[in-house]
Amino acid sequence: MRAVQVQEYGGPEVLRTVETEVPEPGPGQVSVDVAYTGVNFADLKARGEGYRVPSLPFVPGLEVSGRVRALGEGVSGVEVGQEVAALTAGGAYADVVVTDATTVFPLPSGVDLRTAATLPTVLPTAYALVHAVGRLQPGETVLVQGAAGGIGTAVGQLAKAAGASGVFGVVSGAAKAKYALDHGYDDVFVVPSTTDSVEFVDEVRAATGGRGVDLALDPVGGETFRASLASLAVFGRLVSFGNASSAEPWQVGQPELYPTGLSVSGFSILTLAQTAPDALRALTEKAFAAVAEGVVSLPVTAEFPLEEASEAHRLMGGRTSTGKLLLRVA
Repeated sequence: MRAVQVQEYGGPEVLRTVETEVPEPGPGQVSVDVAYTGVNFADLKARGEGYRVPSLPFVPGLEVSGRVRALGEGVSGVEVGQEVAALTAGGAYADVVVTDATTVFPLPSGVDLRTAATLPTVLPTAYALVHAVGRLQPGETVLVQGAAGGIGTAVGQLAKAAGASGVFGVVSGAAKAKYALDHGYDDVFVVPSTTDSVEFVDEVRAATGGRGVDLALDPVGGETFRASLASLAVFGRLVSFGNASSAEPWQVGQPELYPTGLSVSGFSILTLAQTAPDALRALTEKAFAAVAEGVVSLPVTAEFPLEEASEAHRLMGGRTSTGKLLLRVA
């Protein structure tokens, strides 16, 4: 079978298509004939700096749609040939992937395989940020970094559906701002680089009459994390769900939190899959239901053949992409 492999860390050019053996599922696992694979920023960090990579060589990819190929011992709830979406620990840039049965989800009625590939990481993450971790209430306001990306696109729609009175986004360019405004955002602030983070703090304060936002969602870390914290209203909440800047891990304590009663929490869907798979399944079922009911959609804005995974990485790494990028496998 084909697989896109990384043998050394580096730029998009290190992604190479190779022929390798078809993996077989072990106990509690499922193998999937891949139709589409989602491209995520975590894939770029894995390729470039070894994020969550156990060893070289490795095959990137965290989410797929396709059909169940084979079941490992003890697996129930899915059948061979059934259309599914799956979250994986890696290996999804391939014709066949093996993953734990706990992260394989039958498709909701009316959801096709192309749409399904956009769901496993983005939708449960967005749903958790708005509801399970962020606990957004009707009438509250929310600030979202990366508003035009996959998660940002879903969060804007989910926040509106949850009754947010103001949904504010931060993006890196004017085209992204227009895209975000078409997907649930009331106002979008253009910040070309993280060194301009203080600028969006002033804009958030101006847009909220000096109050700040009730909830801020940050996948960037570093100075952007600090600026998001400074954008909160009294009793505001900040959820960190990534470190795209590769900055030193954030630390906050009494000096930042005590004066206005702020809260900081974190979320990682990949970690949740390992530590609380039942919670992940419940979260994913709710997120998929929101898609099936038409509450949220995630446009596929670019699609590449598997062999052109490097081009997908170049597009995402250039900070010009919006929505969801896919690899077409079968």
